[in-house]
Amino acid sequence: MEEKSKNKINNEEEQLHGRPGRPKGGLITMPFIFANEICEKLAVIGFHANMISYLTTQLHLPLTKAANTLTNFSGTSSLTPLLGAFVADSFAGRFWTITIASIIYQIGMTLLTISAIIPTLRPPPCKGEEVCVVADTAQLSILYIALLLGALGSGGIRPCVVAFGADQFDESDPKQTTKTWNYFNWYYFCMGAAHLVAVTVLVYIQDNVGWGLGLGIPTVAMFLSVIAFVGGFRLYRHLIPSGSPFTRLIQVAVSAFRKRKLRMVSDPTLLYTNDEIDASISLGGKLTHTKHMSFLDKAAIVTEEDNLKPGEIPNLWKLNTVHRVEELKSVIRMGPIGASGILLITAYAQQGTFSLQQAKTTNRHLTKSFQIPAGSMSVFTTVAMLSTIVFYDRFLVKIARKFTGLERGITFLHRMGVGFVISIIATLVAGFVEIKRKHVAIEHGLLNKPHTMVPISFLWLIPQYSLHGVAEAFMSIGHMEFFYDQAPESMRSTAMALFWMAISIGNYVSTLLVTLVHKFSGKPDGSNWLPDNNLNRGKLEYFYWLITLLQVVNLVYYLWCAKIYTYKPVQVHHSIEVNSPVRDELQVSNRNLVDA
Repeated sequence: MEEKSKNKINNEEEQLHGRPGRPKGGLITMPFIFANEICEKLAVIGFHANMISYLTTQLHLPLTKAANTLTNFSGTSSLTPLLGAFVADSFAGRFWTITIASIIYQIGMTLLTISAIIPTLRPPPCKGEEVCVVADTAQLSILYIALLLGALGSGGIRPCVVAFGADQFDESDPKQTTKTWNYFNWYYFCMGAAHLVAVTVLVYIQDNVGWGLGLGIPTVAMFLSVIAFVGGFRLYRHLIPSGSPFTRLIQVAVSAFRKRKLRMVSDPTLLYTNDEIDASISLGGKLTHTKHMSFLDKAAIVTEEDNLKPGEIPNLWKLNTVHRVEELKSVIRMGPIGASGILLITAYAQQGTFSLQQAKTTNRHLTKSFQIPAGSMSVFTTVAMLSTIVFYDRFLVKIARKFTGLERGITFLHRMGVGFVISIIATLVAGFVEIKRKHVAIEHGLLNKPHTMVPISFLWLIPQYSLHGVAEAFMSIGHMEFFYDQAPESMRSTAMALFWMAISIGNYVSTLLVTLVHKFSGKPDGSNWLPDNNLNRGKLEYFYWLITLLQVVNLVYYLWCAKIYTYKPVQVHHSIEVNSPVRDELQVSNRNLVDA
């Protein structure tokens, strides 16, 4: 059986690397993947960075309804990756999932661009001081269909493109010096660079030239992203789908439940293992037994009822291998850490809604004739994020490496923790800035003039935007690293889907929070923390501080989760156990030991 398993692994590796001939993957694939990422992000961010303005000025939706429409769309777009991950990991593979999903997204963007060009698909422009006509049901239907197609497209792109890029690097190959943690930094840098162009050039076009061209350019960029990605097909390292990971997880749960009354074996080495059936889902190494969640180990206890014969594949709904049991354990262990990122996204979501509305009321003129569009304020977030990534990758890692001995400098758990702290500071500062903005409005008698510019510089908003960028460089990249590194290798698209699911829930929490605060802070005199029409009369600072308080509680929760977290143990090709995240340094030497 062991000989068959080795042959199967060799066959899988030949398909994976494209042997005989030049091994596939590596740095040569990065221009295609990053070109796709830059064009795709330019399209997506250019599509949505200023969407709050489109909904309020073109479709004339109330502010809270527009804000909730966007956060609901963002939430749905981050939830559909579960479907995309299932398709990719089960049968389609990441390449084809990304390609088809990009086409679906393209259709949605084209539909919204057409609606921005044809006047009858939008309500008439506002005239003077009269009440604006809100978009009717048919016009809103076009918007929702376009957003739904965008959400479905995101479902295939988001969980796969990050993992697909990381798959191009074989960390056990001594000839490859590039590590996945380098890739994650580069990936986020490219995404940030595209974001920078989108929130400056495209937002300016949308505000000053027209929405038809402002949405048409992202639509063309999306088309180019598909061409760039497909162009590298023959160079890519294509991992073969190994069957539905969700089915395997359910099989382990069912078999453990069936054997729940059995007494646990005294020696874990007596638990069932089968290298042959695990070969396709453990190319990089087998997961070894851990003592936690021992009730799941019962799924790997061999009984007489299993009627297992030598060389026979068991009924996986009754008996599972240790590797498959540990897959489920790994996913369960990842849950609490992954959930801790939800509130950071809730805080970050306000940049595209209420922080943008703050910016709209400030003096954004750089010269007498030029002012920064409110939708471009997130450029300060992006610049801060990009600067932090460069500093982290080029300086901080080298400094930290001297103290920790880790090639990545600090673990992803430490990186996430730093991001949480900075995010708390960001929302705390935002509250004080709002007090300052309203104080200036009161001094100049502008409380009841929501559409009049408050004579306060937009520079006051830079700290909160920049701090969110620094927090993202630490937390979001660390979060992504965590999911990719700690997920079983056959479930990495699913892991990226979990990353986006945390973002999804964060956006939904933002919607819920805005709705509840708007409802329960309203008073009979019409005052409200989050008013629909006049931010000057609101208490936005209270809302920011509520988020700050929730993030402090979340930080305490995260620190507890990180303290008790157990890294997944991997036995590389029947070698010694390696615990993440120091696997980067040990994996090559483990492979050499095996070869010897």
